[in-house]
Amino acid sequence: MNGKYLSTLLLAAIFTGVANAENGTGESSFALRGFGTVGLARSSSDHAEFVRDLSQPVGIKGGQWSGRIDSILGLQANWQATKDIELVGQVVSRLHYDRSHNPEVMWAFAKWEPDPRVSLRAGRIGADFMMLADSRLVGYSYLTVRPSADFFGPLFFSHFDGADFSGTLPAGDGLIRGKLFAGKTEEKSAGTLGVWDTSGSRLSGLVIDYVTGPWHYRFNASRIRFAADMNTKMLTDFLYMDGDSAAAESLRTEGKISRFLSLGVVYDAGPLQLQGMLNRIRHETLVFQDSYAGYLLAGYRLGAMTPYVGVSWWKSKKSTGLPPVADPDLNGMYQSFIAGAKVDRVTYSLGARWDFALNTALKFQWDAVRSSRDTGFSFANVSPAWNGKTDVLTITLDFVF
Repeated sequence: MNGKYLSTLLLAAIFTGVANAENGTGESSFALRGFGTVGLARSSSDHAEFVRDLSQPVGIKGGQWSGRIDSILGLQANWQATKDIELVGQVVSRLHYDRSHNPEVMWAFAKWEPDPRVSLRAGRIGADFMMLADSRLVGYSYLTVRPSADFFGPLFFSHFDGADFSGTLPAGDGLIRGKLFAGKTEEKSAGTLGVWDTSGSRLSGLVIDYVTGPWHYRFNASRIRFAADMNTKMLTDFLYMDGDSAAAESLRTEGKISRFLSLGVVYDAGPLQLQGMLNRIRHETLVFQDSYAGYLLAGYRLGAMTPYVGVSWWKSKKSTGLPPVADPDLNGMYQSFIAGAKVDRVTYSLGARWDFALNTALKFQWDAVRSSRDTGFSFANVSPAWNGKTDVLTITLDFVF
């Protein structure tokens, strides 16, 4: 059974539950909720477009206010079918790889929880890379205007079709929770090479959380085996014809594995909130460069207002021991292609969150993005005149209902 069919089936089951709940034919309970972000952002640079993550084909630039990268609208249905079984569906409209905002099924899963310490979910599930939130799309649930683009930018996987198993146990003065997950992606990304369809790529991993008092620690280890190649044929065909098979194979993504490791910690007590995360990404393909990233964030509540400051970074490591390419011109093209995946950027952030009404927050943020001149991979539509610097101003209104 494919993921799209399963998602449709589960959504149908959820809304069947609505009818049952409304008609009083069972003991089930139903809840319908929503969330959204109305965001406006502008960048100071005309030569590169700032994007939220690598799934976005276009971004913001040149002093023009735009709502496309941050504006989101979602609807979520929860049906408690029995004491132990809950069905959850979530549909979200956001900027897609094809520049559309068509509604997309983000969640459509069944959850079995026979005990508060144990749960099993199956269906379409959110990719769990972020602390303090099950989704990176519910702006109201996190402090800043968006998750750090340096840290979460390369993680364009929002969901997968599969299953996860969670267990929670007491440990010392706190609780430890472990989660195993596995499935297949249904995601697409857009870039200079066109649309890359990762559908069918196998994803698996482990998440360990430890919570004690105001402290929350997280460890995440995951991997993905890509099911399809990126659009590199214009170069690999020449390499194969020239007899440089090793170089051509190094640019393939089909069957290649990328591994993600991350550590995080949150301190939240009284008015003070501190966050920090580190990650390490390693690739078997040379289409991407191995990288590491991190962020630090500090906020202080002053009544309804929470000012915050942060710094984040994303740096890659150039591959060594590249396969030899005999032809000088072809070697130059190959080396240039490999270098195009370089990332070297730091972002300094200053902002404030104002919870001026129930379930509603207004946020203001300034980001000073400082990259090397040859870092274009993490931006969209980069021109040769790009100097690696841009300042991004953002205003968002986040709400849940």
